[in-house]
Amino acid sequence: MPTKDEIFEKVRTTLVDALNVDEDEVKPTSRLRADLNAESIDFLDIVFRLEKQFGVKIPREELFPESIFQGDAEFVADGKVTAKGLAELEKQMPFADLTEFRKDPRLDKMEDLFTVDLIVNYLQKKLGG
Repeated sequence: MPTKDEIFEKVRTTLVDALNVDEDEVKPTSRLRADLNAESIDFLDIVFRLEKQFGVKIPREELFPESIFQGDAEFVADGKVTAKGLAELEKQMPFADLTEFRKDPRLDKMEDLFTVDLIVNYLQKKLGG
């Protein structure tokens, strides 16, 4: 079982290769879209590379469950994630730190959840940590 630091280093290498960014840009708090300029197509590439790097199967929706909020009135109202939506998000992403998001659960802020640390936490759980 690799340590969190070992997982981070492998994730960093993966993101540097996939997104063509400098190593020093990839920090635990780096947001995939806002800080590392990842686009939708990059998420598929990242998942593929992580699967190879760690030897695990990663269902895309398991790591990046963006679609759970598309068009569901129970989960989103007036551009904000509802209490039921937050519960669903917590259920589908137990590896995510929702502390800040809960304070301002606007749907457009959801992509800020997808950080390097989120990937590391996900992999740590996936690898049995």
